[in-house]
Amino acid sequence: MQRRYITVDVFTDRAFGGNPLAVVLDAGGLSTSQMQAIATEFNFSETTFVLLPADPAHDAQVRIFTVNREIPFAGHPNVGTAFALATQADKPPARLLFEEKAGLVPVEILTEQGRVVGAELTAPQPLKRLSHVNMEQAAACLSLSGTEVQTDRHPPQIISVGLSFLVVELASREALRRAKPNAAAFAKTFPCDDSDAVYLYTRDVSAAEKPCDLQARMFHPGASGLSEDPATGSATAAAAALLADLDPMRDGEFRLRIGQGVDMGRPSLLLTRVRKRNGAVTSIHVGGSCVPMMEGTFRLAGEG
Repeated sequence: MQRRYITVDVFTDRAFGGNPLAVVLDAGGLSTSQMQAIATEFNFSETTFVLLPADPAHDAQVRIFTVNREIPFAGHPNVGTAFALATQADKPPARLLFEEKAGLVPVEILTEQGRVVGAELTAPQPLKRLSHVNMEQAAACLSLSGTEVQTDRHPPQIISVGLSFLVVELASREALRRAKPNAAAFAKTFPCDDSDAVYLYTRDVSAAEKPCDLQARMFHPGASGLSEDPATGSATAAAAALLADLDPMRDGEFRLRIGQGVDMGRPSLLLTRVRKRNGAVTSIHVGGSCVPMMEGTFRLAGEG
């Protein structure tokens, strides 16, 4: 059986930027082990597999695999998968609803002059504020000193809107640039609250990087040791929700423009919106542009 796939660069408006994603459009009949093997073969941070939904009122079931494991939810796979499906449609939908292990994920399709240019997801779960991590331990994970961790707004903390991350604010752009993952410190810190990754950011954004409000990076286990992700929608959404939760604004929409991937040569731009009512976060959104890259077919050995 010939199976179609598309690759997309997500959270960017130019080729070879953002975060690459492989989308397998014809995933019916594949076993979990086959999906994992295919994701490992593509060797992107994530690969998605599009299946028929369990409920016909929904648009698709989407399963998401890293090179190591299946995960319940992630940001750039939802944005990129929605973009890929919308570009394949004769008439692009305004909205898609995906079934995922973390719950239902609504995704709005972004268009310009009738052309599909990106997507914006709504997080499937409310913000969860989980374990705190010692400042020195968090800094050690990043090969930095504790004095380079900023704690005036929040301590290093594991948070989630569907997938857990340790979120750490750094005091300077220079510290963000110098950060690198330390395997020994990671092994002492993770797993914790189902997290195995660190999302680090700073408010210290240079004039050249404006109008971004924050610059960020993310380190996580890859195929052969710790690696860096160029754009992490689920962590960005969780961080934006945390900052909105801490903001004194009681009602309205809290927006951030967040850059990522700059220090690894794959610049990305993630746009977040967090709605608050009566001082509480009511919905969490992250989106951005996408660029189609490659498409093709494959047939697994042994399949008809």
